[in-house]
Parts: sequence; C-alpha cells; structure tokens
Amino acid sequence: MLLDPLSTVLLPALFGIAAAQNGKTDSTYDVLQYVDQLIGSSNGGNVFPGATLPYGMAKAVADTNSGSNQGGFTTDGSSITGFSNMHDSGTGGSPSLGLFALFPYAGCAGDDVDGCDYPKKTRATSYDNSSVVATPGYFAVTLASGIEADMTVAQHTSLFRFKFSVTDAAGNASSPLILMDLTDLSDSRQDNATVSVDAGTGRITGNARFLPSFGSGTYVGYFCADFSGAPLRDNGIFVNSRASTDIKTLTISRSINGYPLPGGAFVRFQNPGEDGILARVGVSFISSDQACSNAESEIPSFDFDATHTAAETAWRDKISPIVVETTGVDVSILKNFYSGIYRTMVNPQDYSGENPLWQSDEPYFDSFYCIWDLFRSQMPFLTILDPATVARVVRSLIDTYSHEGWLPDCRMSLCKGYTQGGSNADNILADAYLKGISDGIDWKLGYEAVVNDAENEPYDWSSEGRGGLDSWKALGYIPVQDFDYKGFGTMTRSVSRTLEYNYNDFVIAQIGAGLGGLEGDVEKYTARSGNWANLFNPDQTSYFANGSNTGFEGFFQPKYLNRTWGFQDPLKCSNVDENPNSVCSLQNSGAETFESSIWEYSFFVPHDQASLITYFGGPAAFVERLNFLHDQQITYIGNEPAFLTVFQYHYAGRPALSALRSHYYIPAYFAPTDAGLPGNDDSGAMGSFLAFAMMGLFPNPGQNVYLITPPYFENVSITSPLTNKTATVRNVNFDPTYKNIYIQSATLDGVPYTKNWIDHSFFTEGKELILTLGSTESTWGTAVADLPPSLGKYEGFGNSTTNSTSAYRKRAVRFTEHHDSIFPNAIPHLGADEKTGANYWAHAQGR
Repeated sequence: MLLDPLSTVLLPALFGIAAAQNGKTDSTYDVLQYVDQLIGSSNGGNVFPGATLPYGMAKAVADTNSGSNQGGFTTDGSSITGFSNMHDSGTGGSPSLGLFALFPYAGCAGDDVDGCDYPKKTRATSYDNSSVVATPGYFAVTLASGIEADMTVAQHTSLFRFKFSVTDAAGNASSPLILMDLTDLSDSRQDNATVSVDAGTGRITGNARFLPSFGSGTYVGYFCADFSGAPLRDNGIFVNSRASTDIKTLTISRSINGYPLPGGAFVRFQNPGEDGILARVGVSFISSDQACSNAESEIPSFDFDATHTAAETAWRDKISPIVVETTGVDVSILKNFYSGIYRTMVNPQDYSGENPLWQSDEPYFDSFYCIWDLFRSQMPFLTILDPATVARVVRSLIDTYSHEGWLPDCRMSLCKGYTQGGSNADNILADAYLKGISDGIDWKLGYEAVVNDAENEPYDWSSEGRGGLDSWKALGYIPVQDFDYKGFGTMTRSVSRTLEYNYNDFVIAQIGAGLGGLEGDVEKYTARSGNWANLFNPDQTSYFANGSNTGFEGFFQPKYLNRTWGFQDPLKCSNVDENPNSVCSLQNSGAETFESSIWEYSFFVPHDQASLITYFGGPAAFVERLNFLHDQQITYIGNEPAFLTVFQYHYAGRPALSALRSHYYIPAYFAPTDAGLPGNDDSGAMGSFLAFAMMGLFPNPGQNVYLITPPYFENVSITSPLTNKTATVRNVNFDPTYKNIYIQSATLDGVPYTKNWIDHSFFTEGKELILTLGSTESTWGTAVADLPPSLGKYEGFGNSTTNSTSAYRKRAVRFTEHHDSIFPNAIPHLGADEKTGANYWAHAQGR
C-alpha cells in the first residue's frame, strides 16, 4: 500500500522508508510496495514466496503438490497439502525441506477424529487464487474449504493463524482440528521419526530424519508447536488414515514402499472465535527443547501483528539502501527490480547456533544452492548491499573448512552438496577480499583454505575440492577419461572443470598478492590460470544439426592423457541442441561441460579477456562471435553461465552493445509475473543478475570490476552500510522508453571519465557517476586504456579492415604452444557497426 508522504524527512525517520540521498530524486516511497514474491512461483522459477526474514531459518508457506514445488507454494493450479516451516528457494532437483506441515480442518465428519483425512496425498485441497497475498514477512491464502490461513515469522519460528467459521453448515459450533505431519516436501523421511503431544497443553514436539535434495548424507530436524486462541478439546496421534485421542506418542518407520507411512499428531479445539487459532512452531537442528526455546523467546505472546511488523522492518532495513528515481518508470520495472533484490536475501540461510556438527563461535550459514551459481552475481550483489552478512558468510565458509577440511561448493541441510565444477568458494572469498570485506575474517586462514583447494585432492571430490589434481599440475588441464586413483567423482566435465580451475587459481593469486609475502604462490597460480590455452583447438569448427556451418573456427576441446584431442560438438547441450540424449549434468554419461555448451564456455576466461579476444581473431571477430552466441539463442539466459556474456562486449571496446543486449533480455525474459523467470531462481542468482543489470553496474566476480551500462532509472543511489556514504549513478537525457541507452560521455565526481568500468570504491566512498545518454553508439569507453583489466594485453584494436583472422589464428596457435601471454600494445579504435546495433534494437523493441 502506498503511504501518503508526510514529508521527505519525517517518513524516513519514522518508518525507515527509502528517500533521496543525492538531492535529485524527489520521490519518497516504501521499497516493500514493489516486492512481488510470487514472481517465479510458476513455470519452473521454484521460488519460495512465503514469509521469512532475511536469511531466515523459519520459512512459512502453503505447500502444493505441484511437480515444481521446490519452493513450497506454486501458482500453477496445484492443490495445497499443508503449511510447513522450512524451505529453500529457486532450486532444481528434488524439493528440499518443507518440514513438519500443519493442516487445518474446520471439523471432522461425524464429529469423529477418524472423519478427517490425514495422509498428504488424500487431504490435498484447492485454494482461491484471488486470496493469495505474499508480502515481505507475510503470506495468506484461503482454502476451498473456506479456512483462511495467514502466517508470519521470526528467525527460527513460524506463527500461523487459521480462521474458521464459528458454526458449521448445520449451525453447530465448529470443532477445528489441526494436524502436524512428520513429512517433508520430497517424502524423504527415513525411519524412526517421533512425535509427542502433551495432553494438557496441546504442545506437539517431535523430530525426523530426512535426505538433502542435492547432496549426500542425512539430517535431523526438530520442532515444537504450541497453540492459542481457543480451548482445547482433545488431542492425539494419527497413523496412515486413522487417529486416536488415547495415544499421545508415536515412533514411526518409513515403511517398505517408496512413500513414507503417514504419521503425526493433532490437536482439536472447541468454540474458536472470529480471531481464529494461532499455531506457533519453533524449529531447530539441535533438539525439540531448543525448538521450544526458540519459539518462546522469539514470539513469547503469540502477537501476530508485532511479529509481522518486525519482519517487515527487517526487510525494509535491508532493501532501503537502494533508492531509484521512479518518475516516468513503469511500475512493472520497479517491481522487477526490487523483487530481484528481495530474492537475493532469501538464501543462503543463517543457521548460526543451530549446527550440531561441530562446536564453534563462528557463524554458520547453509543452503548454498550452489556456489557455482551464487558466485557470479548474488554474492557480489550482497557485498554492496549487505557487506556485514557477506563477512559472516565468508567466516562460515572458512569455519566449515576448519572443521570439515574443505570449503563447500554446495551445501544444504547440514549436508555436503555435489560439486558442479571448480572450487568456486574460492571466487567468493576473493571477491570479498578484493572489495575490502574484513569484519571478523581471518584472511590468513581463508588463504590456507583456497590453497588447500588448489593443492590437495579430497577422496570424495564429487562433494568438495577438486579432482584430477595430478593431471592438472602435470599436464595443465583435466583430461577426458582421466586416470585418478587418489579421489573419486564423476569422470566428466573435463573442459568446464579445466576452465573453472583456471579461474579459481587466478583468484587465489589475487588474494595472495593482496596479503603480501607470497610472491612464489602468486607467480605459480597466475601461471596456472593460463592453462585454459591448453584446451583451445584453433582448427575446431562448429556445425548445426542440419549440417550448416556456424562459420566460426577455434573452440575448446577435450584432450586425453596423451595430449591428443578428443571431441565434443561445440553445440552439445546448448540451447539449440535438440538431441534428447544430450546430457551435461552429473550423470556418468555426462559431457565434458556442465549445464552448458563449449560454445558458451568458450567465453569463460574472465581474467584474460584480452588474450581470448586475440584467440578469436581480434575485437571485431570477438563481437561477431558473441553476437552469434546470443542471436542464434545458443546461450540460455535462464542459466548462470550466460550472465557475464551479456556484458563481455565491454572487453572488445563495445560497451554500447552490452547495454543493448541487457535491454534485449529485460524484460523479455524477466517479467514481473508468476511465470516471469526464464529458469530456476537458483537461490536468488536470477534476482541478482536482474538487479545488477538494472542498476547499470555488472560485476566480473572475483575481480574488483563493475562494467558500466546506463541504469534503467534516471537516478540510482546506493548507501553503503559500511561507510554510510551514498554512491549515485545519474542519467542525463534519460528516456523511459529506453531509446537513449548509449553512453555518450561520463563524469566521475565531476571529472570526465572514459573508462567503461569502475571499482568497488565507487560504493564505499560514495562517488557520483553522471552518464550522458544518446540514441546512437559513441566512442565512449572504447579505447584500450578504457577497457577493463585483463591478465594479457589487448591487441588488434587498430583499423578493423586490416585485422586478419588468419593472422590472429597463427598468434593463437603460437600462444597455445608456448604459453606466451605478452602481446604488444595496440592502437585504440572503435569498429562501430550501426547496422548490427539497429537490428538488435529492433529485437529489443519487439520484446
């Protein structure tokens, strides 16, 4: 709801409402009005749309029986099976968590407890679509039975409110029953779950063992449920479809079939009032006693409104440092932007004090799904918006290394998740280190952890660290069909693992250089970060399935132990691969790239774009290839490897094309609708891509680099929580129809600025970047001196008509064979292509 502005001073002071910081933005608004939690609640977005705090452990929402219910609730017409207390957001694979679901009945048939339906499969009930309300810290829905349910949360506690008709259809006083099910979303409950109900108070406590959704091992969850609002009538337990008020405790096996035997407890009430019945559910990974303690301390008096208000305040405080000028901007753009920001703080989850695996005073964070996804934009975004939490996340990752021996690459529900590629926690640590995140972090220990990833192979590298390190060190690449007797994992992804290990080694060198006194390490890891060249085959061609040549030569290819070439179709597992047998995941039959094609991975040399440009034939050829990747829809913006490719035009001296490409994808593939995400949100990765792109500053993660494009707003102001200084990006000649998306000139703190990138000090020192925009591409940011940092030197930025592709191929061969990364300086020049730009804009206008 919009608030009437009392004044631009009073509202921010009283309510924490976002207000102008730069003297230019005259709008005052509540940032929460633009958060739509239902974006991505259908069409495979898999978001968690319910009530939670930032990074909260308690996550309350209605669960549906959809085939895409990884986040619990969906808006795809499925039925509600219960209201559970813990969830993850935006994940793929098996649903996670969804523990200990409540389900309400206004009464049981015949006023007999056996007249209620207990199993999850048979109790499923439809809901009124128009009744759904999802706002920060709150969720509400009305069941087809007429029961109104709403909920809010504290950190470890959910508070549900169920409202019933005071009388049934016959005019008799209703006798509601609320059951608590020993279940989870994926029906993974193992043997010996227990539940107990106190006959006098109705308190239900219990626990059960479950499986993680994308990892190995098991975990035990505990709960404690109390009720308020109506006198108790009776209570008991249920097994399968039958219940008893005589039995108060239950231990239940999984049973022998694939579906766990239904079981749990219930409480029945009499004479509920119009205010309904409140159910307070504390959760814990330690014990039921701790779950009870969490609930009693966090929501002692069952005060729904106060809990809701506190949750709203927590979200407002987190989001409000980012303020935009709303004048002339369609509300759909604002909802897209702020909803993306919101989703960056749903996962990971702060389980500090709830880790039973080891004793530590350090924070403990969980629900990293997976760091392969999160390092690209989500964690860098939080480094700007919430650096204090990033510091705690980094401390948690380092503490996990201290107690389990390795930095995690994926982790959920206290379990080790599967490693998708490199040791990409290295990238998160480097990104935080280079941007000055230091609060409470032992960076020497952090450096020890990343070096451990680079030097020591774990026995189970499918869940931690890196595999194939003997080959990596001896050959400079991961061979296809590697011989690896020291550790074990799926022997696939040799190309993508090589490229990711390259980058992991580069960021280790950056940390080492910053710490000082580690010159030998810096030299070693910098050299190893050039190993990508060993898999570049300059003669490799690429053909579509119909036999037509893509027209490009030079791609990464797998190599065997004997240094001879293997082969993978560069388009295999791309967005245009129609072969149903193509597999690029963790299966034993998987390809040599993970969740992406060689075509797309060919651009993944984030630290040495200059050398890669040379390999591809120079800047004009690089742009042509990058255009082809996007125009032919080889890449899929619904998966994280596509993110940086949208902005890599900057490295070829064409930042205008990055802006154009950004506007092609937004809002065509990111819309503020239930089905508005192009793929799984991946714990907020999609949300952070969206937010960065719309702010006009996109990171190259693991480096102190943000690539500049015009924001989608006239002004964007970001107040650093570390320094309380406000950075501002202001567009001159801003056009809300987005025809003026090309930077003509820029100033930084009043001084002409020609670089097409900035560093993190922009945010911490509160600088002002003013961009003057126009409707045609200019020469701004195109000179070699203005391009982002690269390990190799830029060359070939002379007259584009003299650039010989064959000459570049010869250089690439020389580079590959001799690892010569030193190139002569080049003359800056823009090879503008107005026709291409016009065609792209036509595509963008037709979105």
